[in-house]
Amino acid sequence: MFIIEEELKKMPKKPGVYLMKDKDDKIIYVGKAINLKNRVSSYFRKTDKTNRILKMVSLIDHFEYIVVDNEAEALILECNLIKKNRPKFNVLLKDDKTYPYIKVDVKSEFPNVAITRRVINDGSKYFGPYANPGAAKEMLDFIKQKYKIRQCKNFKYNDRPCLNYHIKRCLAPCQGYVSREEYMEQINEIIDLLEGKTDKILKDLKNQMKDASSKQEYEKAAYIRDRMVAIERASSMQKVSNISENNIDVIGLAKSEFEICIEVFFVRGSKMIGREHYFFTDLNDMEESEVIAGFIKQFYMDNLNIPNKIMIKEVLENEEVLEEWLSTIAEHKVEIHSTKRGQKLKFVEMAENNAKVTLENKEKQKNNILLELKDVLKMDKMPRKIETYDISNISGNFMVAAMCVLKDGEIKRNLSRRFRIKTVLTQDDPRCMEEVITRRLAHSVEEPSNEDSKISTDNKEATDNKVHKMSTDDKAQKEAKKSKANKGITKNQAFGELPDAIFADGGITQIRAIRRAIDKYNVPVKIFGMVKNDKHQTRALIDEDRNEIKISPELMLLITRFQDTVHDTAISYYRKLHEKSLSHSELDDIKGIGDAKKKALIKTLGSVEKIKKASVEDLCEVKGINRELAEEIKKNL
Repeated sequence: MFIIEEELKKMPKKPGVYLMKDKDDKIIYVGKAINLKNRVSSYFRKTDKTNRILKMVSLIDHFEYIVVDNEAEALILECNLIKKNRPKFNVLLKDDKTYPYIKVDVKSEFPNVAITRRVINDGSKYFGPYANPGAAKEMLDFIKQKYKIRQCKNFKYNDRPCLNYHIKRCLAPCQGYVSREEYMEQINEIIDLLEGKTDKILKDLKNQMKDASSKQEYEKAAYIRDRMVAIERASSMQKVSNISENNIDVIGLAKSEFEICIEVFFVRGSKMIGREHYFFTDLNDMEESEVIAGFIKQFYMDNLNIPNKIMIKEVLENEEVLEEWLSTIAEHKVEIHSTKRGQKLKFVEMAENNAKVTLENKEKQKNNILLELKDVLKMDKMPRKIETYDISNISGNFMVAAMCVLKDGEIKRNLSRRFRIKTVLTQDDPRCMEEVITRRLAHSVEEPSNEDSKISTDNKEATDNKVHKMSTDDKAQKEAKKSKANKGITKNQAFGELPDAIFADGGITQIRAIRRAIDKYNVPVKIFGMVKNDKHQTRALIDEDRNEIKISPELMLLITRFQDTVHDTAISYYRKLHEKSLSHSELDDIKGIGDAKKKALIKTLGSVEKIKKASVEDLCEVKGINRELAEEIKKNL
C-alpha cells in the first residue's frame, strides 16, 4: 500500500521531475526540483498553503519521480510532460492557434515569398509571428505589388511566361529573362524590409533613383520613387516609440476576481507587428512570477521564432535556467529582462494595461450575456449553468450522446460528458434523450455512480526514463482503495450542481423527452430548444410552448457555437466507437492477448483465419506465445 510518509523518506536529494497522481492514476501536477526530496516533502508539511495547493494535495493519492542530471534537463522534461499530459493544476496554455509567418525560401534558386503557419528548420527565413493574419497578408500583398518576384508555388520552366510577367509583376525567371544575382537583389531588399532595416533600403533606393535620372531612365526612376514612398508608408505603420530593440516580446499580466489575462506584444524591427492575449482560470492565488514562468515554458516550447529578448516586470525564479533553455531551442542568445524603471517599464505597463482592459471587456461581455439570458428566458436568477445535449447514431448503430456546459456565459469544454445509450435498442432519438437526461439528473439528485461520471481520457504516462513508481499492483489493495474512494463521493460531485436550464439540440420533440426525464425528479430546471433551418444552421431558441424567443445577434452567435460544440462532441464520440469496432478482432476477446501479441500473431501467420488453422506448435513459434496461451487461443478460436 502506498504510504506517503514512507515514500518521502526514500526520495533522493537530486534534481528531477515529480508527477502527482490522483486515485485514478491520472497526473494532476508536474513539477521540477533541484532537490526532489525537499520539494515534494514541502507539499505535505503543515505550513500555510494557497487554496489551490491545498486542493491539489487533498487529491494526491500517490506520486512518481524521474531523476535527471541537472536543473536544465529537469526543465525540458517538465515542459514535455506538461504538454503531453496537461495536468489540471499546472499553468496550461489552452490556446491552440498558430500564427502566420512570412516565409522567404532563400535556399531556392529563385526564392518566392509566402505566408505559412508552420515554421520548420528548412533553411528558409521566417518573419513574424503576425498575431493579426490581416497584417501578414497586407505585407505580402505590398511585397507582390512593389517587387517583381515569382508568385507561382511550384517553380518550373514553361514554354512561355505567365500573366504576371505581362502585367509587370514578375521578371519571368522561368524563361531565363533575369539572372539569379539580379533576382536576389530584390529578395535581399525584401528581407531587409521584413527585418525593419528600412533606412538602409531607402538610402540604396535613393542612390538608384539618382543614377537612373542621370541616365535619363525616367520610367525606372519613377518606379523606384514609388517604391520608396510605399516603403516609407509601410515603415511608419505600428512604429513603437522609445524601443530600440529589433526583436523582442513584451509580456504583461492582469488579474480579475476569477481570471488571469496575459498580453503579449510582438515587436520586430522596432515595430509592433501584433499582439495576443491568453486567459487562465483557477490560478489567482499563484504568484505572478510563477504564472509568467509557466506561460513562458509553454508558449516558446515549439516556437522556432523566439525573440532575442523577453521583457517582463517580475523577476523569475531560476531565470538563468529558463534563458539557457530558450537559447538552446532558439539557437541564439535569449534574455529575460525584468524592467524596473524607464521607458521599457512603461512599455511592459502598456501590455499590462491592455491585459486589464481585455479582462474588463470580457467580464462585461459575460455579464451582458447573463443578463440577457435571464431576461429572455424569464428566470428569477442569473442562469449561471446551462447544459445542452445531442444524440448521434447511424441507423441505430453505436448510439451515443454528448453533454456540453455553458457556465457563466462561457462554453466549458472540460465539463463535457459523453454517454453510450444503454436501454434504447432501436433508432429513437427522443427515448435516447430521455434516458440520458434521467441518468444525468441521477448524478445530482441520487447517489452518484462512478461508471457514468468518468471522462474518457488517453492520459497514459509513457517515458523511457528511469521512473520510480510509488504504487502497488496488489488486486486486494486496489479494491480496498476503490471502495474507500467510492465512500468519499458525495452528491453533486459526479456532474456538479443541477443546471438552471437545459437547451435541447432540436425542437419540441426533444423538449418533451427532456421534460419527461425532469418530471421523474421534480427538479426546477427550465427547457428550451435550439432549432435549425433547412441549411442546418441555428435559427432560433424556442420554449416549451413552441414560442420563438427574440435574442440579440451576440447571444445567437454564442448559442450557435454552443449547439455546434455539442454536435461535434457527439459525432466525434460516435466515430471513435465506430472506428474501434472496425479494428476489433476475435483475438481481442482472448485473455492474455494484447496489442503486441496480436500484432506478432498476424505478422507471423498472416490472418485470423490462418491462426485458426495453425497447430499449437505453430502458435508457440510466435514471439511471446507460450504453450498455455497457444492452447487458450485454439480453445477460443
